[in-house]
Amino acid sequence: MRIGEKLRGTVTGIQPYGAFVELENGTTGLIHISEIKTGYIDNIRDYLTIGQQLLVQVVDVDEYSKKASLSLRTLEEEKQKVQRPHRFTSDRYKIGFEPLAKQLPHWMKEAKSFLDKQTEN
Repeated sequence: MRIGEKLRGTVTGIQPYGAFVELENGTTGLIHISEIKTGYIDNIRDYLTIGQQLLVQVVDVDEYSKKASLSLRTLEEEKQKVQRPHRFTSDRYKIGFEPLAKQLPHWMKEAKSFLDKQTEN
């Protein structure tokens, strides 16, 4: 069992803090209430029932006890395509720092005059 692996399992127990799942490979895991879905969950029993078959993703494994931390939320988020925010770039113009270099003398004059006024006061 590895982190990121997707496995099938059956819900064997439900507590207010999460659900216990018996995985197809014979190990036991816990889906913490925060890993069931994105957003607030008031009652875990509204989303899961004992005996329910699930596809879960492993988010952590305890090597000593062979127990896994599982998630449904990561699978839900995987289905949603997240748009990458557009950021301005001048790569296609191949102008590099040229616009900044042209403005630098003007900015230096502005800064000098501002500092001169500050020292006069």
